[in-house]
Amino acid sequence: MEQQPEVQTTASPDEKTWGMLCHLIAFSGYLIPFGSILGPLVIWLIKREEMPFVDDQGKESLNFQITMMLAAIVSIILIFVVVGFLLLGLVIIFQFVMVIIASIAAYKGEAYRYPLTVRFIK
Repeated sequence: MEQQPEVQTTASPDEKTWGMLCHLIAFSGYLIPFGSILGPLVIWLIKREEMPFVDDQGKESLNFQITMMLAAIVSIILIFVVVGFLLLGLVIIFQFVMVIIASIAAYKGEAYRYPLTVRFIK
């Protein structure tokens, strides 16, 4: 089995940790209304000037969470057509899995890009 080479990064351990937290804090949305957007937004606003890696990952997390919120709203509307139940479940599972993958990548210092994300913040 061939091992993949490690991605080299210039991010410091602190940047990697804050980058990971930008993604993980999105889970607060399950407890706090709009927490999935407010959490990454707060970290990004506080750390973006001093940590370029956190600036990048904070924007990526925010874009993904905004996209997922819009997908959830569309799914909730489609519940009246019954297909929304399945779609909402898929959105929740997709969000959960992608946030975990992004958090692990950020902790390794990799600049992760979420799939199916609209880039609202550039």
